[in-house]
Amino acid sequence: MFDCVSLMMLCTVPVSTEPDSSGKRSSRVAAVCLGLLCVLLAGIIGLSVHYDGVSKSFLAYKTNSSAERDQLLTSYNNLTNERDQLQTELEILNRRLTNLKQTCPDGWQKFESSWYFLSTETNTWKESREDCLERGADLVIINSNKEQTFLYKLKKRVWIGLTDSVKEGTWKWVDGRPLTTG
Repeated sequence: MFDCVSLMMLCTVPVSTEPDSSGKRSSRVAAVCLGLLCVLLAGIIGLSVHYDGVSKSFLAYKTNSSAERDQLLTSYNNLTNERDQLQTELEILNRRLTNLKQTCPDGWQKFESSWYFLSTETNTWKESREDCLERGADLVIINSNKEQTFLYKLKKRVWIGLTDSVKEGTWKWVDGRPLTTG
């Protein structure tokens, strides 16, 4: 930005209403007017240069402000998305915590994230499955070595959710997945 300082010089010329000996009264008035016009013109030029600098500064400020506004808007949107993701994760963790805090109903045992009901009745596989379904559950599907060890440590004979009732010799879990070994 340019700062223009104009130095104005004010000259005074005695003006007489009487013509001098050479008769040049009007030329002195013209010279004074011309001098004043020059001073006025210099002032206008100085203001013009100053205005040009100010307008360029304003344009640069406006451009920078737009870029900064866009940056802030992008940051705001990113933070909003991150906040929403964190809120979703918090809700999921709160649900898990609530599930962990819940106590098992009578006759049920909790292992990891599942509840297991141990019936005291002796039934067939089919009757046991129907009993489980009436309770909103199903016969156990063993998904890990830990779960198998947990069931083994119960020291009880239990029905599990494995059957070959659809095709003899083809074992499937009650959810339809085939038995895998190894």
